[in-house]
Amino acid sequence: MDILKEAAEFENAKMSNMSTSDRVEASREAKRLILGINEIYKETKDPELMEIMKRLTAKKKKIEIRLKGRPDQVI
Repeated sequence: MDILKEAAEFENAKMSNMSTSDRVEASREAKRLILGINEIYKETKDPELMEIMKRLTAKKKKIEIRLKGRPDQVI
């Protein structure tokens, strides 16, 4: 369950003042953690694991929005 400790550390890490390369690295780390936890979830079906994956996905989306920028708004 070492991956759960890594996920907790990632979740509590500050994401301010990051360079672009740091954001790319954080996004990849989030993806690795989510996929790792998903493998455990497939076997155990523990709802707590699903909640962890949801929180990590939300943080990953915020990082990716910052990387890619918001889509242009059409009026």
